[in-house]
Amino acid sequence: MVSSMRKIAAFGFFCLCLMFGDVLGTARALAADKFITIGTGGVTGVYYPAGGAICRLLNRGRKEHGIRCSVESTGGSIYNLNALRQGDIEIGIAESGWQYQAMTGQGYFEQLGSDHKLRSLFSLHNEPFTIVARADSGIQKVDELVGKRVNIGNPGSGIRANMEVLMKRKRWTAATFKTASELKPAELAKALCDNQIDAFVYVAGHPNAAIQEASANCPIKLVGFDQDEVEGIVKANPFYVAATIPGGMYAGNPENIATFSAKATVVSSESVDPEVIYQLVRAVFENFDNFRTLHPIFSTLDKKEMASQGLSAPLHPGAMKYYKEAGLIP
Repeated sequence: MVSSMRKIAAFGFFCLCLMFGDVLGTARALAADKFITIGTGGVTGVYYPAGGAICRLLNRGRKEHGIRCSVESTGGSIYNLNALRQGDIEIGIAESGWQYQAMTGQGYFEQLGSDHKLRSLFSLHNEPFTIVARADSGIQKVDELVGKRVNIGNPGSGIRANMEVLMKRKRWTAATFKTASELKPAELAKALCDNQIDAFVYVAGHPNAAIQEASANCPIKLVGFDQDEVEGIVKANPFYVAATIPGGMYAGNPENIATFSAKATVVSSESVDPEVIYQLVRAVFENFDNFRTLHPIFSTLDKKEMASQGLSAPLHPGAMKYYKEAGLIP
């Protein structure tokens, strides 16, 4: 009887040890996990689903690398760049022009100074500078915006920052236009179709909901640049690339439109573990065909362009490691 009791007790102790070992093992596994957050933009924009797509691909390999990724809806580029500087997030999505300003300490970031720790991972889709005019406005060329009622973007927005690049190049001021309004993106289509403005500028991927709304409610004209002017703007501003808005995307606009474009870029800080960055970049690039299906705007992405275009900040060592392994950079 005593022997049987000892056996039962021993077996119970053995089970307890196994159970404790499992709990301890789980605790150790959880402790070993690395948590990262991607700062994106508003939930109705492209940055938020882009961040979600990146996180989903990274999280699929969590058992292998122990990294957990979550997405945060934020105020967009400036918020993300400031949050990276402060260490509040590990990854952020930012328009290439804002990335350039943060890296060089210019424009909005002049008082903060250069963020020397800012690092590039890769770029995403083009965000072309787009001029949308009423079809009856008489605006056929960029220079014909002079003397018209033009929405130049609300202060602090990406639209305004890019418009100021063009205005500086053209030596324009707000007084150049009959009216220089500062409406927000959600107000543009109605203002154009109600004949409150003659044209507005927009910086975003295509097709774009605001432009589609305008084209559905009144005749519009997309206004392009001469190729020489595009080349000059891109040469003077390294955060831009030449771009084309395909013809037929919007009603009444069958021709391709030449313009310049910012890039949506994915950035981080040099303080983020290179292995985390390596695994994130690897997850996207080794599941590239899948990634390109996760949003219509990703369909034309090219690996080599993503590893090089629109990146003002130096590559993060983790990203550089993957690109060299994959033969995307020398």
